[in-house]
Amino acid sequence: MDLESTKMLKHSGRHSPPPESFADKIYQFRGAFLMVALPLLLVTLILYVRPSASSNESIEDYALTHRKISPDRIPSESFAVIFDAGSSGSRVHVFRFDRNLDLVHIGKDLEVFLQLKPGLSAYAQYPQQAAESLISLLDKAESVVPLEFRSMTPVRVGATAGLRALEGDASDKILQAVRDLLKQRSTLKSEPNAVAVLDGNQEGAFQWVTINYLLGKLGRDYSDTVGVVDLGGGSVQMAYAISETSAAKAPKKVPDGEDPYVKEMFLRGRKYYLYVHSYLRYGLLAARAESLKQSDDSGNPCILAGYDGSYKYGGKSFNASSSPSGSSLNECKSIARKALKVDESPCTHMKCTFGGIWNGGGGDGQKNLFVASFFFDRAAEAGFADPKSPVAKVRPVDFEDAAKKACQTKLEDAKSTYPHVEDGNLPYLCMDLVYQYTLLVVGFGLDPFQQITLVKQVKYHDSLVEAAWPLGSAIEAVSSIR
Repeated sequence: MDLESTKMLKHSGRHSPPPESFADKIYQFRGAFLMVALPLLLVTLILYVRPSASSNESIEDYALTHRKISPDRIPSESFAVIFDAGSSGSRVHVFRFDRNLDLVHIGKDLEVFLQLKPGLSAYAQYPQQAAESLISLLDKAESVVPLEFRSMTPVRVGATAGLRALEGDASDKILQAVRDLLKQRSTLKSEPNAVAVLDGNQEGAFQWVTINYLLGKLGRDYSDTVGVVDLGGGSVQMAYAISETSAAKAPKKVPDGEDPYVKEMFLRGRKYYLYVHSYLRYGLLAARAESLKQSDDSGNPCILAGYDGSYKYGGKSFNASSSPSGSSLNECKSIARKALKVDESPCTHMKCTFGGIWNGGGGDGQKNLFVASFFFDRAAEAGFADPKSPVAKVRPVDFEDAAKKACQTKLEDAKSTYPHVEDGNLPYLCMDLVYQYTLLVVGFGLDPFQQITLVKQVKYHDSLVEAAWPLGSAIEAVSSIR
């Protein structure tokens, strides 16, 4: 273009169009933008609402995240055999799951459950006999699993506090004898690490998962879940979900040999911060031994009047004679406090349970508390819980009221007064009830009049399932092989 033409353009009033803004470009390509954005928005909404679609999404999430085979090869059903080798006895649970790991029936029930006494720890010096004590349970459990599923059905033996308390290598020898038994006699799928002493915190976490799974609580906000206290023979576990804020305040320093106070778990599309702690040597049977250590030559005020004998626990024997004046509620309370070491260990945190242990901070996850195992058993035997009902609403003070009556009972009258209590437990009824009250109120700091739920079984669909940690272990075992 020559100079003259350029001048004519400048004076003609026409200008080059201004550059387009970002908004103009978006408007120009709005059609293409919507074609891409709308499908993405729909996918996001589906993923957002999906976690609440099924009460079993938590287990399915775990299986999909950890599966070892492709989804189209996941079997339509699977089984798991879990042994709970506790201090008071051995129990076996057989579970059957569908491909989504939802419990389905075995016959008319949702699980096969069998138990026998004594527990493995009673054979401290005889590991072979300990292993052989499981044969009848193993044979029955294996017969329940169809032949074609046996080689792929995991079997686990989780020993709890009873074996933890044994001295020396007694525990290791018993566990090895059980491994040998499974290898030689069983056609179920057994890995060497599937027979072990269950970590106390793991036991508590499995128990929490079990009860909340059966109640359909998983996937909800932590404040809608229930807390769990499980009183076994050798240990007691407390587990409940806490807020992320409380979890951040958890003490970093824990007692020697203990796991961290908070366990993170992802269940049904939701992350939970689970406060869990296992108190070894504070289970009901272990507490008897600790209480009897407080005896003097004149006897123990927790033993029913008229009893003169001994108590064996953890391979040791303890004098278990009553005081000349019989059992005393107040004196037994004092002994229970000593057994819990309430006044011996200082609390270095904002708030503790007993033994200087952080209590988790409390909160909504603990407000609805389910207490299991020996709590239910003694309440039913003492007469303030219906033994035919799987759950019962009680208060901690009910244990104290029952203890008042028990402590005033002589051994010669105890059998007629408490017909459902086994003969071997009768002399310790006052002691057990006082300890349970003290554990709840003094140890865990519960209000004596707070309502709690005693639980033995939980209704799931149309059946009752044992409210015990093996279901949580079974879920993990089946998920890990998929």
